[in-house]
Amino acid sequence: MKAITIKEVEYVAFRLAQEMMSFNEPIPDFSTRFPNILESCLAAPFQTFGGKSPYHDLTSKAAVFFYLMVKNHPFQNGNKRIAMTTLFVVLHKNGKWLSVDTQELYNFTMWIAQSPARAKEETIKATGNFLKSHLTGSNRGNE
Repeated sequence: MKAITIKEVEYVAFRLAQEMMSFNEPIPDFSTRFPNILESCLAAPFQTFGGKSPYHDLTSKAAVFFYLMVKNHPFQNGNKRIAMTTLFVVLHKNGKWLSVDTQELYNFTMWIAQSPARAKEETIKATGNFLKSHLTGSNRGNE
C-alpha cells in the first residue's frame, strides 16, 4: 500500500474536507490537531510484530487506517469527514476507489464512530469487509 503523508492529509484530504463538505460545524485549522495522534493513525497499517505485519493487503491496511482516523480523533472537529476524504485519497493513490452510496458510507462511518472500544478487532474486520465489498479499480485503469 502506498502510504499517505502528513502533508498530503493537510493539503489534500484536510483541505478538501474543509472546503467540500459543509456542515454546521466548521473544521478547525490543521495546526490545531492533537499532537502525534494523526501520525499514529498513518503509521499503524505499516507496523510489524516479530517481523510480520498483521495487515497483509490494501484492504486490511485501509481498514485499520480508516478505523483509527474515525476513532482516535486526531482533530478537534471534522474527524469523520476528514477520515472519509483521506480514505478516498489513500485508495486513489493505490489505484482503487469505493463504489458506494454516500448515505451508506456515512452510515457505516457513524457505525464505526459509535462502536465500543472493546470491539476494535471485530470493527476493523467489518470495516475491511465493507471496503472489500465496495472496492473497485480507479478511473485511472490501475488494478
